[in-house]
Amino acid sequence: MSRRPARQERPRASDDIRPAPVGDQVLTLPNVISFVRLLGVPLFLYLLLVARADVAAIVVLAVGGTTDWVDGWIARRMRQVSRLGELLDPLADRLYILATLIAFTAREVVPWQFTAALLARELLLIGSLAVLRRYGYGPPPVHYVGKTATFLLLAAFPILLLATAVPAAATAAGAIGWGLAWWGLVLYWVAGALYVVQAARLVREVRGAGVAG
Repeated sequence: MSRRPARQERPRASDDIRPAPVGDQVLTLPNVISFVRLLGVPLFLYLLLVARADVAAIVVLAVGGTTDWVDGWIARRMRQVSRLGELLDPLADRLYILATLIAFTAREVVPWQFTAALLARELLLIGSLAVLRRYGYGPPPVHYVGKTATFLLLAAFPILLLATAVPAAATAAGAIGWGLAWWGLVLYWVAGALYVVQAARLVREVRGAGVAG
């Protein structure tokens, strides 16, 4: 089977919302926001693991998490959706989640079982992407379930760190943080399952076309 360049599914005619056209711009406001979010990852790791400045780390993590939707909203609002932005936004999300998991596990903010469950989902997604690449497809579009899971996790992490850094807030912050974290974990796996189903469907279509041809 010959390799084809990566492609994306076109929106159906029945879709109510027309996406903004995807351009090749690099220096756009949404991309700048994504770059700044990426710079926050090593800063957070330094503050939490080296400087042990937990309050400052909470602020960096909270800003990085709450601005998750800002770059996408601005890109759609200002019609500055770009291919680079479509790569930077999920990359920043995953780096924040992975960096936070590593740091939190090292500081014993979260148990290793929770970290292992999230990392296992990432390995599942990497395997699915590898299969899609083999059949000439790029990454699937981000699903709203995955975005919701990411939002819940990025909201949970600073609250969990607050529960550790401020003993007076440990009870309330711990309950809220773990509630968000567990819901985020469940939806993260639901989104992963949806990506696997989508990848399997695309592979079947390619194989079916090959047999028909």
